[in-house]
Amino acid sequence: MAEPDAEAAPEAPKEGAPAPAEPQGRPLLAVALAWLVPGAGHFYLGRKGRAALFMALVLIMLAVGLVLEGKLWRIVPGQPLSVLGTLGCAGLGIPYFVLRFFTGYEGNLVAQGYEYGAAFIVTGGLMNLLLVLDAWDIARGMKE
Repeated sequence: MAEPDAEAAPEAPKEGAPAPAEPQGRPLLAVALAWLVPGAGHFYLGRKGRAALFMALVLIMLAVGLVLEGKLWRIVPGQPLSVLGTLGCAGLGIPYFVLRFFTGYEGNLVAQGYEYGAAFIVTGGLMNLLLVLDAWDIARGMKE
């Protein structure tokens, strides 16, 4: 019977598998920037084209939602689902807080596009949260 090695040799990378990328920058800073300003995390990591595209994507989603006078979620006591909607919208970062606290924007309940606008706004926030994860992976060297 063969005895197990005290020290197992590290596994060799499989043929054709991409080599892990080098870490780029500080991951927590990249995540904070990516959340606060859509695209800023990618800009910090040197991905300027992606940063501009992602910023445009998130801000256009927000702008369409605002033109349609959609709901900007906020926590309402007694409505547990409002917490999820608020977290989704807060994914927009600084734009959410500017709209919520400085302009007092809530949406227009009687506007024809209210529900569609709300969907655009929360989708923009959720998209930005996915981009935060993307910046995290790039900063840690898990993604090219």
